[in-house]
Amino acid sequence: MAVKITAIPWGCSIFGEAVTLRRVESDALSFEVLDYGATLRSLRVKDAHGAWVDVVLGYDSLAEYEQNDGYLGAVVGRVCNRIAGAEFELDGNRYPLYQNDGVNHLHGGKRGFDKYVWDAEVLEDGVKFSRVSPDGEEGYPGNLHVAVTYTLTERGLRIAYDAVSDADTVISLTNHSYFNLAGGGTALAHELRINAESFTANDEHSLPTGRLIPCAGTLFDFRAARPVGRDIGADDGQLAIGHGYHHNFALSGRDAAELYSPESGVAMNITTDMPGVQLYTANFLERIPGKRGALMEPHGAVCLETQEFPDAVHHADFPSPVLRAGAAYHRETKLTFDVR
Repeated sequence: MAVKITAIPWGCSIFGEAVTLRRVESDALSFEVLDYGATLRSLRVKDAHGAWVDVVLGYDSLAEYEQNDGYLGAVVGRVCNRIAGAEFELDGNRYPLYQNDGVNHLHGGKRGFDKYVWDAEVLEDGVKFSRVSPDGEEGYPGNLHVAVTYTLTERGLRIAYDAVSDADTVISLTNHSYFNLAGGGTALAHELRINAESFTANDEHSLPTGRLIPCAGTLFDFRAARPVGRDIGADDGQLAIGHGYHHNFALSGRDAAELYSPESGVAMNITTDMPGVQLYTANFLERIPGKRGALMEPHGAVCLETQEFPDAVHHADFPSPVLRAGAAYHRETKLTFDVR
């Protein structure tokens, strides 16, 4: 597989840091990543008719990434999703975090990993981003050396997350891409399958209650593929909390999920070694222009964020997000594309 990698200057951040876009392309696929937020800006595949389609949402300028919420395509950390009360205890020590979601902590805090310019290393088939999150950043303990590597495969994209800390800490990294496999319009007709027997119930703040609910017989049963929007407007307490799907599913194996667009014929399979995946149906996506001026809107994409369980630091029954000093953190997520 011949791979071409091109570096394109992409302006300067509000802190005066130069930002670069790198385009990685083969005959079958291509993606673009920014060192700002280690962000996946574009992912182009061929549809059932052989035409190129960009399957992730993004912006045309660095300023739009800096000014808008939504974490479009960014790497989120040090801990993605929510931490209740913006604090946690570890080994008898209490660590207050930044409150940026009411009294809770969301997606790494005031300036999470998505708002930094990462160091970049160009590989033969991709790009490796790295940075050091210093002890005390956003309240987290330990100097964390973290790397995220995007590599092109024959049929898709591999994302690898690696980290090591010099003190005990917590970690949960994800990529927050918004997928629309038709390249635009609503994503409610996309068909979704999730390999999960249960999901984590949410409270009124979209925080897990700690209770796992069996998917069988509920509006959350995606074990067999069905349209994302089929039940999204149903009278259901869990759906009402997030104005749609905004829940973590407890995965039953590495084969995490599959998303398919009947419009384009593009299918995306997700495999991972992470224990959970957050289904978010872009319920709060702002109605603002995205790439090439296309208007983004609620339900215009589907997020499938592979992750540790949300707020796992407060739930002993959840898989632990604790990373011990000197231990290696390694997680992978692979996106594989096909057409039907």
